[in-house]
Amino acid sequence: MSSVILSGAAVAILFVLLGFKKGKSSSGAPQWSICKKQWFSLFGLLLILTGSVASVPTGHTGILTTFGKVEDTTLEAGVHFKAPYQEVVIMDNRAQKASIDMMCFSSDIQEVNIKYSINYQINKENAQNIYKTIGADYYTVIMEPRIQEAVKSVTAGYTADTLIEKRSELSTQILEILKENLQEYNIIVLNTAIENMDFSDAFTDAVEAKQVAEQDKLKAAIEQEQKNIEAKESANRQIIEADAAAEVKKKQADADYYAGEKEAQKNAELSKSLTDEVIRYYYSGKWNGELPNIVGSEAVLPVLGDVGTPSTPEASESGD
Repeated sequence: MSSVILSGAAVAILFVLLGFKKGKSSSGAPQWSICKKQWFSLFGLLLILTGSVASVPTGHTGILTTFGKVEDTTLEAGVHFKAPYQEVVIMDNRAQKASIDMMCFSSDIQEVNIKYSINYQINKENAQNIYKTIGADYYTVIMEPRIQEAVKSVTAGYTADTLIEKRSELSTQILEILKENLQEYNIIVLNTAIENMDFSDAFTDAVEAKQVAEQDKLKAAIEQEQKNIEAKESANRQIIEADAAAEVKKKQADADYYAGEKEAQKNAELSKSLTDEVIRYYYSGKWNGELPNIVGSEAVLPVLGDVGTPSTPEASESGD
């Protein structure tokens, strides 16, 4: 609006000043008349015409104002004509992103720096009302304070340890609060994210030490469990080997017993078949034809008798 006023004033002043010429009147006073120099003032007219055209980019809505008063008409994307004294405020209807770095405290009074981002959008139907009630800088006026309040209040409900473990739950709670709080201002929250959490060095060192201790404890438990398993497997192998050895001994004893039984049975059957005639038969088959001798004190005498028949006292007496 100010540019339009200045343009009109410049056109009028230049047009008047450039029309004065010296020494034309009888008294020698400057005389005003139209001259070629006045055509230079036309650039002021161009400025005025430029102020009568407004361009609205794609994805935006134009809010038309007359001397600061919001008109009921909104402008869609494209080129529009307006009165030189009117202005067009551009409102972005696209999805937008903002990030905030803030310092928060957990329930156990641990300091944590959080980088929080939010994606938001306004509809073109609500752009005019948002500009009327809040203004074009609605993010700074409405959104930023409520984002910080929501993040800090939810963070204060968790200990530092649980902030790390339940990060997704924390993000969901903040999102629900922001959707509810910003809905009344016709601001749509698309999604949010906790991009980063940064704790103090002392707390970070304590967490790392705790994790190392837990890992060492878990490692020791696993190693002990492995030793227990190996000892159990070794005991089982010894039992299996002992059972196998006992089974082998039992089978060997059974085999020896069976072999002894077979040998005894064989000997018993053999003893039954050995008659005197069979014995004399085998004995004669082995005799070389020589009589046994008896060695006395004076001479060696042959023993006479039936071949294969052992000599007995009764046989000797009957021979006499």
